[in-house]
Amino acid sequence: MATLQEPGAGTTSGTATGADAATALPIPGEWGVVPRISGARAMRRMARAVTSNGKAAAGAILLLIFILVGLFPGVIAHDDPNAEIYKPNLGVSTAHLLGTTAFGQDMFAQVIYGTRPVLEIAFGAGLGCTIIAMLIGVAAAYLGGVWDSVLNLLTDVLLVIPAFPLLIVIGSYLGGATTGVMIAVITCISWSYTARQLRSQALSLRNREFLEAARVRGERPIYIIVVEIIPTMTSLLVASFLTNALYAVLFSSSLQFIGLGDPSVTSWGTMLYWAENQEALQTGQALWIIVPGLCIVALGAAFALLNYAFDEIGNPALRPVRSMRGKRVKPAN
Repeated sequence: MATLQEPGAGTTSGTATGADAATALPIPGEWGVVPRISGARAMRRMARAVTSNGKAAAGAILLLIFILVGLFPGVIAHDDPNAEIYKPNLGVSTAHLLGTTAFGQDMFAQVIYGTRPVLEIAFGAGLGCTIIAMLIGVAAAYLGGVWDSVLNLLTDVLLVIPAFPLLIVIGSYLGGATTGVMIAVITCISWSYTARQLRSQALSLRNREFLEAARVRGERPIYIIVVEIIPTMTSLLVASFLTNALYAVLFSSSLQFIGLGDPSVTSWGTMLYWAENQEALQTGQALWIIVPGLCIVALGAAFALLNYAFDEIGNPALRPVRSMRGKRVKPAN
């Protein structure tokens, strides 16, 4: 049986606790001995896992392209996206790669500069939802009793309320939500499903040996939750973040499309809003709708591919079976 050790011990056997668990990659379904590895080595192992998975590599490359575009829009597009200085409804040309809008704005510049607000909402709301769900879900599972009942009641109330209609009501009340308000609203009403998932996972860990050892040492509940339990759920947390980011993109773009966002902010959703208002399809400006729509689909696909890949990385049962045909198998002794 593995022996328990204090952090910093020289051997590699034993249940990972404290700082050791924080640097170890989780192995879903195997919660006994956790390998003791450095943070740099953990990152290298995660990088190898991503690059060896086709879905993860494709999603990471696609997401990296969008991040670079969002960070350096001025390097790609040299026009002001809001400047109404060109002739309206110009077609595709070398001067205007996607033409101009009905207001005389360069459409290519709008697509490029519209990337950053979408990414801000995706990462901001995705991270906020995951953090709130992590704290509430894990705390409810570990503390139990009255805490579990109260936190479960709060989670259940949000679960039974349809998210998008509630977003529409709040967006209508706010009357043109800015990017920061959009992040806050989506975060506050979209964490409940993730909290339910994390609570179920934390319940399966509640009576594990490394948690019993921490309780015997006299560690406080907050220490056990943050340092002992949460690091063992890394794969699930990453997958939850990617899912929340994906839904944040869809929710925010939908709200902006129906006019509940800030129309002065250039983003893909507001492009669709103005295109619909100006009857872009009827006036021959199909690219005004098609290009931002494809960008939303591509960004959503990047998050979805990474999500599927992390599910496969964290759960070997989901990985595709590799054919052994043509491989030589050593006979058993």
